[in-house]
Amino acid sequence: MFEVIFDNGKPLTERVSSQIIQMVQESQLKPGDKLPNEFDLAQRLNVGRGTVREAVKLLVSRNVLEIRRGKGTFVTERVGVSDDPLGLTFIRDKHKLATDMQDIRVMIEPQIAAMAAARATLDDVAEMRRLCAEIERLAPLGEDYQEYDVELHTCIARSTKNIVVPNLIPIINKGIALFMDLSNRIYWPDTLKHHREVVDAIERHDPDAARSAMLCHTMLNRQCMESIQKKMQSAQ
Repeated sequence: MFEVIFDNGKPLTERVSSQIIQMVQESQLKPGDKLPNEFDLAQRLNVGRGTVREAVKLLVSRNVLEIRRGKGTFVTERVGVSDDPLGLTFIRDKHKLATDMQDIRVMIEPQIAAMAAARATLDDVAEMRRLCAEIERLAPLGEDYQEYDVELHTCIARSTKNIVVPNLIPIINKGIALFMDLSNRIYWPDTLKHHREVVDAIERHDPDAARSAMLCHTMLNRQCMESIQKKMQSAQ
């Protein structure tokens, strides 16, 4: 039975949003599951429908819930994880942002690869191999392989079996997308080589080799973005 817990130190809308999250957790609702309608929530939480409506809007802004017109309110697929948690969309200098994002990738992705090497399952590795194959098929043809590149790095992050690491995925993905857009994908041969080396090390359960391979990959991306930025500055 769901029990409402009150916190008088918070505004009413905040308290109700916390209660809705509590209800989702205790009811074991999964991503894609539908919440009770507004009237039922208001009765269950003993508040007005307007308060429920504002609390739901707050949770939508935090990517906990989503409203589907004509269907109702649902738990989001990636609960609480924003596609842009650092507000990078509003940074105007995309070349500087791309270079700095590579710095962040150098800091975190080699260790993620090492963790994946220690914990990845056979199924994880099989999925990495599939994604590598798609990238290797598309890149030489000049076709866009960004979706599979992002999926590969996402798969590596999830293979760590660390519940926090997947929440870093939007940051990693932003770095990948910026690099590919600004470099026009001209470094794809190095990308393919490094991907294979990372996945090979993960399959061998060799954390040191996985860390080293991912460091080479992210450092090259960093150097490429720095070179592009310098060319842009000299052309101005």
